[in-house]
Amino acid sequence: MRFILGPLGIYIGFMIMWKSEWLLSNFGRMDWAEDYLSTEGGSRLGYKLIGLIIMIVSFLYLTGGLGSIIVSLLGPLFGRPDSQ
Repeated sequence: MRFILGPLGIYIGFMIMWKSEWLLSNFGRMDWAEDYLSTEGGSRLGYKLIGLIIMIVSFLYLTGGLGSIIVSLLGPLFGRPDSQ
């Protein structure tokens, strides 16, 4: 399943980055992106950052690194002792 969802997520992230102008014209501007990213491009940059995050998470899922990152970040929160 990982070998299907990983490349699919990478493709979706790439398309979001590539077609950010189309997304902007069809879905409109993002208020948070206009507030915090307005000097660098606003909503266009926001769409590209979302696409980049989707690509990175999909690549980590594809290679198997996502699980270890989640466990190392959230493990102490739920009382999981560090394995030695």
